[in-house]
Amino acid sequence: MLFGDFPVLVRGGGDIGTGVVMRLHRAGFPVIVCELDPPLTVRRQVAVSTAVTEGVTEVEDLEAVRVEVREATEVAAGGRIPVVVGESLPDLDVTVVVDARLAKRNIDTSIEDAPLVVGLGPGFTAGEDCHAVVETMRGHTLGRVYWEGTALPDTGQPGVVRGRGGERVLRAPARGLVHWSTEIGELVAEGEVLGHIVSPQGRFPITSPFTGLVRGQIAERALVAEGYKVGDVDPRTDLEDVHLVSDKALSVGGGVLEAVLVHLGRVRAGSAPEGPQG
Repeated sequence: MLFGDFPVLVRGGGDIGTGVVMRLHRAGFPVIVCELDPPLTVRRQVAVSTAVTEGVTEVEDLEAVRVEVREATEVAAGGRIPVVVGESLPDLDVTVVVDARLAKRNIDTSIEDAPLVVGLGPGFTAGEDCHAVVETMRGHTLGRVYWEGTALPDTGQPGVVRGRGGERVLRAPARGLVHWSTEIGELVAEGEVLGHIVSPQGRFPITSPFTGLVRGQIAERALVAEGYKVGDVDPRTDLEDVHLVSDKALSVGGGVLEAVLVHLGRVRAGSAPEGPQG
């Protein structure tokens, strides 16, 4: 690996986190992922977090494997993506920590976590709780790196795709366990029942808001709260898209790669490690 001496820890292996992993891995960085068990990922076909439940998963040219923390560094050096389980920061010697959990707030990330700490999206302030922030909002600033200040605030609405915005998101109609009767990659009709939330109060249907492609579904039997995002439907119907990391994820990943390379360049030049100002 070109940058084998600069391991990176990515907290969160969902679809956006996987875009970060892909950019860094292809550039020659050993990457370790930390994820919850079970993961709450919706776009499971393109997420390294799926290794938590499956043991091994492949996303394009990445092979991710669930391992114990003590194995992670060696596995990453060998070219695979180790996925370790835990809610807190694992005890690993890394150069970079990327918070890719997309919680819209800072859960527990500190600027002291690593020589370079990068936060994705709103909830982080560069220079305070991290060194750099990467924009996650679709638009002209997507993927930009901020060395001061914050990303754009969360609007609570996904980006518009072919005229479809918030209605693309499938949300739990009640609290309970998710049971699907469809799969990621299926073409579905408007009003079609995709699955149910099962609770002591009964079975509550999850229906498709329009005709389209099932792009994401949270894992079967996940316990979710009412209103929680459990899936999404895409008005675009290209089946190949289901298996490809998205343009957004790769753009955000490119921003993280830029931040890491700027940091390493400044370190090698003997400058301050926090990166350029402004």
